Amino acid sequence: MMPLKFSRISNENLQILCIGAHSDDIEIGCGATLLELARTHGKINFQWVVLSAFGERRQEAAKGAELFTAGASKQVILKEFRDGFLPYSGEAVKEFFESLKNLANPDLIFTHWHGDAHQDHRLVSELTWNTFRNHLIFEYEIPKYDGDMGRPSAFCPLSASFPEQKVAHLLDAFKSQSSKAWFSRETFLGLMRLRGMESNAPSGYAEAFHVRKFCLSGGL
Repeated sequence: MMPLKFSRISNENLQILCIGAHSDDIEIGCGATLLELARTHGKINFQWVVLSAFGERRQEAAKGAELFTAGASKQVILKEFRDGFLPYSGEAVKEFFESLKNLANPDLIFTHWHGDAHQDHRLVSELTWNTFRNHLIFEYEIPKYDGDMGRPSAFCPLSASFPEQKVAHLLDAFKSQSSKAWFSRETFLGLMRLRGMESNAPSGYAEAFHVRKFCLSGGL
């Protein structure tokens, strides 16, 4: 698939905001793409936000952020909203999203897909768009039992080593999830392989995203 290549946004560090409802969402949804961006764009400032991270899952979230942004500047924000109940804590969650406007202005935002079957994921996607109305937003996908995989519109072809590196980091950081049948090397590699086939990625692997709108500029 013919790529659309962009020049660097500026001479400053690339500002990337990653938002996930739960520990491991960001890493599953766009972990290999973050590794790819670090390789191709050099200096990156990450803002890493997880809404439901407490106890063991809080420690895992911190480790995941470290593994996938190793060597990069980052600000990690871990909240303790109740897993599965984000829509029912709507006012507090909305107030938290309002506070994110005080973060450094992001060049690129990664968040959940608006069509995700999980209620927490859908709310995070909705509030991301509600809060950042003038930004470039990539919505990532999370494989799960619900069978809610969609038809993404954007792809990031991956360097040959990054799919395996992503899986290794996931299995290392999120040991509490190892008992779940879907949380496996085969699931993660299989999805990246499928998206790599759809985008004709040279390595055979890619991650995919839903992009509602973006603007072309003279920076092409």
